Amino acid sequence: MRKVEERIKWTGNEYSFVDEPDVTEFKDLVLGRFGGNSAAGQYKNEDGCLIWADDDKQWEFVLLLDAHKTAESAELVANWVQQGETELHKLLNHNIHSAYFKELENYFVSLFEEERFLEACRSVQGETACLIAVRKEKYLWWFSVGDCLLYLFHPELMKLGQYAVNQRQFFEWIGEVNTFGKAVPCYSSGTRELRQGENHVFLTTDGLVECPGLPFADPKAIAKSFEGATNEQGVEKLLKTIQEHGVRDSTTIVSWTIKREETAAMPSDQ
Repeated sequence: MRKVEERIKWTGNEYSFVDEPDVTEFKDLVLGRFGGNSAAGQYKNEDGCLIWADDDKQWEFVLLLDAHKTAESAELVANWVQQGETELHKLLNHNIHSAYFKELENYFVSLFEEERFLEACRSVQGETACLIAVRKEKYLWWFSVGDCLLYLFHPELMKLGQYAVNQRQFFEWIGEVNTFGKAVPCYSSGTRELRQGENHVFLTTDGLVECPGLPFADPKAIAKSFEGATNEQGVEKLLKTIQEHGVRDSTTIVSWTIKREETAAMPSDQ
């Protein structure tokens, strides 16, 4: 099933997509959702996402969530971030400068440390991994709590075996168990320069990489699924494969490409 949306905010308690692979286009981005197979015992979906994109293609914003126990924590985080949409859009629209991405990091740390949010977290059942990715001009920035995955596929990087942008971290969450309720919150954040040519940004929850048979545990296999295919076709292929492998866990994917004309950093002896 394919459809086009104007904006996307979704959590699995709204619609689970159990037994129903779904591909949705949002501007230049593709959202893939599969709630898992009921034959494998699945009956709910605790993922979620929030996706915005600038009309002039200066930036894209993706929030990806993977909760457990219930989807309450994913819904809470998505709603909390969306409430600050006006302020966040202003920040995303600022011109790039040396502290631009540090300002984004400080924004989200402050947002998640607000006492009203911490109090709300104490009232939900379960907790969620949270991955935020922002593409601004020729840079990719991320903010990660937990074990969602972010990849950047580019020929120059893949030739050197580089696929992952973040590293999965276990025992980090937001919600009933909350890293931002600790004396020192644990998360990772960073920035990457996009390469000249086509850069493929790919976010996923862990259902894709932990599917029975592990067809996509190696990111090379994910990248290969897009060879000779459109973005939509590649996402469809991934979801169809894990459905056929009898996956139980839900999978949510956000995928898009960015073409850059300017050169990127290269070693001085080349």
